[in-house]
Amino acid sequence: MDAIWNDIVGFFSSERLAVAVRVVVLLVAGWLGARLLAGLTVRVARARRASRHMQQIVRRAVRYTVLAITLLSVLSELGFDLGVLVGAAGLLTVAFGFAAQTSTSNIISGLFLIGEAPFEVGDTIAINGTTGEVLAIDLLSVKLRTFDNLFVRIPNETLLKSELRNLSRFPIRRLEVLLKVPYDVDFAVFRKTLLEVAVSHPYCFDEPAPNLFFNELGDNGYTVQFNVWVARERFLEVRGSLAAQVVAALGKAGIAMAMPRMSVHADAPTPLSPASVAALTAEEPAEPV
Repeated sequence: MDAIWNDIVGFFSSERLAVAVRVVVLLVAGWLGARLLAGLTVRVARARRASRHMQQIVRRAVRYTVLAITLLSVLSELGFDLGVLVGAAGLLTVAFGFAAQTSTSNIISGLFLIGEAPFEVGDTIAINGTTGEVLAIDLLSVKLRTFDNLFVRIPNETLLKSELRNLSRFPIRRLEVLLKVPYDVDFAVFRKTLLEVAVSHPYCFDEPAPNLFFNELGDNGYTVQFNVWVARERFLEVRGSLAAQVVAALGKAGIAMAMPRMSVHADAPTPLSPASVAALTAEEPAEPV
């Protein structure tokens, strides 16, 4: 029993206790220092009007750098040879790179996206049928929140290879309304009615001015594209209200939209020949007994 107690006392010697205290102090100081320095760096970046994307990059870079330095300091206190650890980490990195080629491709694509900056955090983008707000831009993927509040993760390689539309890059957007008009409608009255709707709408711009384009000719009417320009943040609101106002204004002006027509042609039945009638009315032969 005395031997076990002596071993326990020897294990918790003053030197080892001092090392343990230093390790705990380093971990706590490193964790607090990472948070404080990251927050301070973000404040500086925000004061210089850096983008939200750049603020995220700076915060993560500072935090991970401080935590890495803290980890190396803790390993040094525990007696590990940092040179051997660095060499082993290099070999592991090479082996991991060959084993995870997809992740490496996404990391390289992420670096290209960060350098090119086709979008930023907070922008609304559309890619491969998915539209949403950018929540985060990481080295492996980009996180989106769709309009129906779904979380979508898109790999960086997909973003780099696909056609991407940034719906928030410019401050104004064009809103298009397609209308099918009968041929017998007075186009001057039709055009005047639509322009009056655009002028009376509080969120439609006077410059660029609203306009109408002929889109295509159909069998019972022609298609007109009605274009107005609105502020980016008002786009969805105007898209819903403008269509309702257009329908109400056209109805008030007595203008109806062209409806699809269908013509059904029924040919007279071909009369049967006497031989065909005889064949159809002939009695079947009786079965032999």
